Amino acid sequence: QVQLVESGGGLVQAGGSLRLSCAASGRTFSNYAMGWFRQAPGKEREFVATISYRGGITRYAEFVKGRFTISRDNAKNTVYLQMNSLKPEDTAVYCCAAGRYGRASMSPIEYDYWGQGTQVTVSS
Repeated sequence: QVQLVESGGGLVQAGGSLRLSCAASGRTFSNYAMGWFRQAPGKEREFVATISYRGGITRYAEFVKGRFTISRDNAKNTVYLQMNSLKPEDTAVYCCAAGRYGRASMSPIEYDYWGQGTQVTVSS
């Protein structure tokens, strides 16, 4: 069992930066791939970024490439999403997720545990 708690969301002006954190607890955290997803009101949930269980593989949605970076520190049981050059269209609830297979998957089906989400609002 893995428990996930996100933090770091808030209100920021366009062009600014935020770093989201996802603190994990539970058995064998280091075996899990981690992903970030987001959902805005009236829109479907969409994939943002993922990282394999050892951190060797990362994948990103096209719309965040060059702006967002996912990383993990297994010694701290924490995954991060560094978000730079934020745009109003990035406004959403951001959730982290853990996948027991350890693969850097873009599909929410392959994730077993989910955090409650943290709100990111980008003003123009």
